[in-house]
Amino acid sequence: MQNYKGHVVVLTYPAQGHISPLLQFAKRLANKGLKATLATTYYTVKSFDATTVVGIEPISDGFDEGGFKQATNVQAYLESFRSVGSRTLAELVQKFNDSASPVNCIVYDSLLPWALDVARQFGIYGAVFLTTSASVCSFFWRIEHGSLALPPKQENMPLLLPGLPPLGFSDLPSFIAKPESQTAYLHVILEQFSRLNENDWVFSNSFEELESELVEAMLGLWPLMMVGPMVPSAYLDQQIHGDTGYGASFWTQNSDKCIKWLEKKQPKSVIYLSFGSMADIVAKQLEEIAWGLKASNKQFLWVTKESQNKLPIEFVNSLGEEGLLVEWCNQLEVLAHQAVGCFVTHCGWNSTLEGLSLGVPMVSIPQWSDQPTNAKFVEEWRVGVRAKKDGEGIVTREELKVCIEEIMVGENSEEIRRNANKYRELAKRAVGLGGSSDKNISQFVMKVIKDKEKGKSKGQQA
Repeated sequence: MQNYKGHVVVLTYPAQGHISPLLQFAKRLANKGLKATLATTYYTVKSFDATTVVGIEPISDGFDEGGFKQATNVQAYLESFRSVGSRTLAELVQKFNDSASPVNCIVYDSLLPWALDVARQFGIYGAVFLTTSASVCSFFWRIEHGSLALPPKQENMPLLLPGLPPLGFSDLPSFIAKPESQTAYLHVILEQFSRLNENDWVFSNSFEELESELVEAMLGLWPLMMVGPMVPSAYLDQQIHGDTGYGASFWTQNSDKCIKWLEKKQPKSVIYLSFGSMADIVAKQLEEIAWGLKASNKQFLWVTKESQNKLPIEFVNSLGEEGLLVEWCNQLEVLAHQAVGCFVTHCGWNSTLEGLSLGVPMVSIPQWSDQPTNAKFVEEWRVGVRAKKDGEGIVTREELKVCIEEIMVGENSEEIRRNANKYRELAKRAVGLGGSSDKNISQFVMKVIKDKEKGKSKGQQA
């Protein structure tokens, strides 16, 4: 049995976009010599790859048979997870404490702030992992500290904040622009930022070179450590042997079918489209995207998940070899393929980081949450363009066609591609040996190893 020098339990919110970066962080810790255990809900355990170097342990959210879909609403789910999850996470920590590998630290998803209380209960370190960009996190920090109103007033636009570009109302996260739309999630997010300084570490899935102005503006104000991008090592630094995927997926991936199809295409000729694991795109928008793709005269690979039955039947029947529709795929494998020249994305933070890490120019069609802000930054970094919406909030077929042409053959396409490659190299450097993110992770690991006993004394003083 391996003699570990420390043991970290990593707790994730049970959604694909949260599991992926937190599992990847756990792999980074394991690669540096810590025992890393990912705690997830019973309902999601079956989605994990058994070969991962990280231990997977279940805890309960109170809905073990059906997970989130069993709950009546978001608030009911979050309240159940808080009460049942606190108890079962404590039981998991106690189980390890009665073994040869006691837990020294809990790293927890920022949507689960109650995990910090469990860490304090055992007198061990507690660290929060922020799954959105540092820039988006800075909004919530400012709201909590009274320097940003919620919601901001239209007449105060553009919003001018240190370390950020001027922001219009449509550039703001939906939780901030329309706080009444997601009150349950907003409540736990603001709770987390009210307790930020109680954590021993605050990790962000980003890297210093990507958000340098924000990092400089917030220096000394909050205890942030950049550790990203949390993308499988094979696509960046190759420090973790065989790390070609995240190691968990809620959907069956059609990777072989996708790669075989891509192999027949010319370099940089294919448009890849995916709108993430949570997007529910209205039929009219899907129809406009479909006909916009057709009008572009480009070949495309489109991940449609449950949306295929909303697409126009004439569109589906006309695809031939020009288009491929799949329910899910290994996005990294597709983005890394030489045939892909453009990524049409909802701009979820994971997808944005993957696009940057693989150097693929993007067309952004944001939907909600932090996506509008991420889309703004894709434009600011000049690695892509943001599709404009009409008065009904729809990206028209004509607009999509224009955006695709700008990326693929437009007068700025070469500059956009150069910038995409530049950020790819910066991402590689950040997580590579001795890079900014790698140093931050190593610093954390050394602290856990060095001060295993310190957590106990902290707990005794509490």
